[in-house]
Amino acid sequence: MTSDGCEHLEMFKEHEGTNAYRIIRRCFVENGIESYNQKMCYCHTCFQSKPRLHSCLSCIYFGCYDDRHIHGHADEYDHNLAVDLSYGTVYCFMCEDYIHDRSLEEISKELTKKSSTPKVLCETWEATLTEVQLLKKNPKRRKISRKSTIGLRGLINLGNTCFMNCIVQALTHTPLLRDFFLADKHNCQMLDESQRCLVCEMSRLYQEFYSGVRTPHIPYKLLHLVWTHAHHLAGYEQQDAHEFLIATLDLLHRHCKGTNGLSSSNPHQCNCIIDQIFTGGLQSDVTCKQCNNVSTTIDPFWDISLDLGPPPPEVRDKYNNVSEDFVEPTSLMDCLRRFTRPEHLGSLAKIKCSRCHSYQESTKQLTMKKLPVVACFHLKRFEHSTGYHKKISRFISFPEELDMMPFMSSSRSDNNGYANQTLNQATSCLNSDNKYSLFAVVNHHGKIECGHYTCFIRQHKNEWFKCDDHLITKATISEVLQSEGYLLFYHKQILEYE
Repeated sequence: MTSDGCEHLEMFKEHEGTNAYRIIRRCFVENGIESYNQKMCYCHTCFQSKPRLHSCLSCIYFGCYDDRHIHGHADEYDHNLAVDLSYGTVYCFMCEDYIHDRSLEEISKELTKKSSTPKVLCETWEATLTEVQLLKKNPKRRKISRKSTIGLRGLINLGNTCFMNCIVQALTHTPLLRDFFLADKHNCQMLDESQRCLVCEMSRLYQEFYSGVRTPHIPYKLLHLVWTHAHHLAGYEQQDAHEFLIATLDLLHRHCKGTNGLSSSNPHQCNCIIDQIFTGGLQSDVTCKQCNNVSTTIDPFWDISLDLGPPPPEVRDKYNNVSEDFVEPTSLMDCLRRFTRPEHLGSLAKIKCSRCHSYQESTKQLTMKKLPVVACFHLKRFEHSTGYHKKISRFISFPEELDMMPFMSSSRSDNNGYANQTLNQATSCLNSDNKYSLFAVVNHHGKIECGHYTCFIRQHKNEWFKCDDHLITKATISEVLQSEGYLLFYHKQILEYE
């Protein structure tokens, strides 16, 4: 391979630019020929798909290298540059060699980096011959309009299973998760035991919800699978909706886990649909009080649990008074400010500083390094201690639209060498990529010993409904925002294209 470029390639770039190379590289090399439209990926002379297929840089022509069809095209049309679709290298027929070019190498690195990042974008769908026959046999179509109720369906309570029904309603109305299952994207890895696959059952559940049937669905198969895989949730006792949510996400993650790949944007380094939608990155900064050395770790999370109770004892003074900064929260924003506030770990929790080489007192601060597509907030209304159980029923306000920019790691100020970390509250230049819209709210009614779960879900942009087991009733946004709130589900307004 020629390592210093060639005059023919330089002349081509000067007159035509690099856009043709970028398109060929992105569509065929990075995505792979087999993942693109196979009808296009064949030699235009012998009409066969063979190894070492090359694409002309000057026109839309694919040709075999081994059978020299690409050579014949170059001689006939004087198109002397072609791209190897297997490796992305450029061949010059005048120099009779592959050419290494620095500018094209930069394009290659850029596109390779982007293609290695899992995307939550839907691929185009093309019907197979079997699907075409089915569509012809079933010509009737259901039209989805702004007033359509398709997707709204009640769930029968199978005996204290309202906690499960609420989580199922929230998940079935999570936009990207719904699109994944309705597009039949799940390829079951449990071929011999598909009846035990929770993801297969969720796929069937989505089909039931969006079939247009209005009678309540009986989710007995889902309940049985959850009992089978999560023994701590088995039985007819009332369970915690938050605990069921985490158990369900974990089971779905394990049953539909995709091919692991290194990804800087995904803390789990997994491209399964659950991680693509629900996983964020929580940054923990521990700062040495002696030398201001900072130790940073980033951990994945599926939800954020927010304290509602009184502040811990370490924030009280010797008179047992609490600082004004640690008053009990009355809103979701208060909870998030409290969650991301620097915390003094105290003399009983000294850490060994890597710079001081000795145990020192420190402060710890949590911030959001990476936000998930769907942010779930768990308001910790249930307090459990030895012989003491209590529910916090205090009203906590939450917004219809939420901006997470003030709680990002990038928004933290760096005064005095991290010694006094505070959140940057300057919200004048907020990033719209960090804005969320509310789409589901799970509520708990009653006492901690005996209660009932209901759920509000958003069907269309401004259409809200209350799900109370088998009953589905229309609701207003004011009813939603005035509800008590236990689990809050927010969806990103803008999805990044990576």
